[in-house]
Amino acid sequence: MASKPAAKKAPLKTSKKPAAKPAPKAAKPAAAKAAPAKPAPGKPAPKPAKKNAAKPPANPVKAAAAKVAPKPEKAAAKAAPAKAVKAVTEAPGKPARPPAKEAPKKKLNVGQKPRSDRGSQPIAPPTFITTPKEPDPAAAAALKASPASKEAKQTFKVNDSIVYPAHGVGRIIAIEKQHIAGIVNELFVIDFDQEKLKLKVPTAKAISVGMRGLSDEAQVKKAIDLLKGRARIKRTMWSRRAQEYEAKINSGDIMAVAEVVRDLYRATDQPEQSYSERQLFEAALDRLAREVAAVRNCDLAKAIADLDSSLKMKKAA
Repeated sequence: MASKPAAKKAPLKTSKKPAAKPAPKAAKPAAAKAAPAKPAPGKPAPKPAKKNAAKPPANPVKAAAAKVAPKPEKAAAKAAPAKAVKAVTEAPGKPARPPAKEAPKKKLNVGQKPRSDRGSQPIAPPTFITTPKEPDPAAAAALKASPASKEAKQTFKVNDSIVYPAHGVGRIIAIEKQHIAGIVNELFVIDFDQEKLKLKVPTAKAISVGMRGLSDEAQVKKAIDLLKGRARIKRTMWSRRAQEYEAKINSGDIMAVAEVVRDLYRATDQPEQSYSERQLFEAALDRLAREVAAVRNCDLAKAIADLDSSLKMKKAA
């Protein structure tokens, strides 16, 4: 038997009504406050709470902001000294100066260096150079000459020919005085005609530096005879021998100079000299020839010819 389809149920309409609000609780009267409980027997009574106890803040964010923000009274007190200083610096009755504007910085070109700020540096006061005053001639004449100066002026006089160790034969052309640092010094003015040189030597140091007079004829003849002897060459390095030869040439001793001429002379049949040997030989020969010419009052060429003839007569080594 076929079953009949079930009839569709119609939806039920439900009307939602707003729920009724609960009635507000009636405020308890102040008199109805609970009385404090009595303490139990045998236990100490609790201490009453203090009336001025701090209540917890209602909003913690506002409380923190209140602590950070300064009070207006303190801020006004801090700003007061600054205003007072500003009022003191400004003159009464004059308007305040506007703040200075900074000059615009110029743009530098490629590779250009910035200039230093020299305008801000203080200007140094000018310095004046004063020339020292010349000493009083009366006070200079009152100074006493040293014993060495007196001895040198007695030994050497103007127009005398002398031998200076480093330059050879020269002639004294004058004796002059110089004021150096307030001290009066006497100087020999020596002219070396061969070297076109003028030298000034203090009279007090003339003898100590090795300046001497010309040798006598006997000493010159002895030096020329020394050239005829056999050469005495040490078997050492040439650099050491060259230093010894140069020291003998600058010693001012005529016999030492003659030894250098004898040792460095080379005949035509002997091996040639090196450049340094030739330079030393010519320097020693010139020193010896100039002294021989000054002693014998002859020409320099004739003196060199006399020395050359004596060297050709020397014994073979």
